[in-house]
Amino acid sequence: MPMSLLKLRLAMVGAWVAVTALGALVLAVVLSLLGVGYGVVWILGFVLALYIVQWLLGPYLINAVYKVRPLGEGEEPWLHEVVSKIAEKAGISTPKLMLAQVDVPNAFAYGSPATGNMVAVTKGLLDNLPHDEVEAVLGHELGHLKHRDVYLMMMVGLLPAIIYYLGYTLYWSGLFGGMGGRGNNNGLALLIGVVLIALSFIFNLFVFYISRLREYYADSHSAAVVPGGAKKLQRALARIMVVSGRVPKRKSKDASALKMFMISDPGQSIKWHGDIDELVEAIKQEKPRLWEELFSTHPHPAKRLRFLDTLAGETAP
Repeated sequence: MPMSLLKLRLAMVGAWVAVTALGALVLAVVLSLLGVGYGVVWILGFVLALYIVQWLLGPYLINAVYKVRPLGEGEEPWLHEVVSKIAEKAGISTPKLMLAQVDVPNAFAYGSPATGNMVAVTKGLLDNLPHDEVEAVLGHELGHLKHRDVYLMMMVGLLPAIIYYLGYTLYWSGLFGGMGGRGNNNGLALLIGVVLIALSFIFNLFVFYISRLREYYADSHSAAVVPGGAKKLQRALARIMVVSGRVPKRKSKDASALKMFMISDPGQSIKWHGDIDELVEAIKQEKPRLWEELFSTHPHPAKRLRFLDTLAGETAP
């Protein structure tokens, strides 16, 4: 196992433990200060119910908003063959292949117990990338399904959401009245509410960080299950950035709501008219600033391409 992949796995475990432990500690402190009143129980129940509904019905909403439809067996048969082959190598059931009527070149994996696993490619991806690069993109997306990233990211985001809604409720409760917990100290409730809202913002930075780590992990899957996958994925990511820069801003903005699911942040674009391999090398030379990545669900392209350089000959994680 390459050292970079070992470090990646250790970082994911560390970030998961940090979010879970710190989130549980924050909730424990708040409950010890306020007691478990009906207001607190209602917030916990509301957030949990919201996440369950979002988990179950989210795929239907995505399909409706982005005009996603199943890709019939007679359409793009090479694509069905690629998905089936990668799924077999990954050791997972073949997901439903979908087509999104979006001009931005991209792909995303999603699903729920109500819909089953699905992987969608956009019209822009099929129109602008050669087949071997689309295969590498699908290797990445099926990596998300193998690693259960849809469920993992939902669980990681649950604690920050609970902390935010609890803080939001306490803030307004402090302004206008108690929550029905132990005591009715409005000043204390207001202070705790402000602190919790601030903490939820910090916790969301952890969520973004974990999301970026999962993107690296999905990249490693593509490198492992697709012959020459690391190089093909590098070219695909660079080409996606070039084509995304040619898509009208309105259409690119429409796709950005799905950016956590997509292989590349729709906001990452670049102008280039030369050889694609020269572009890959040029992007690798960039030196990202911290703020360029801090609020992003995807790693900076330069770091991502350099990571793929380390994955030649890697076996499927």
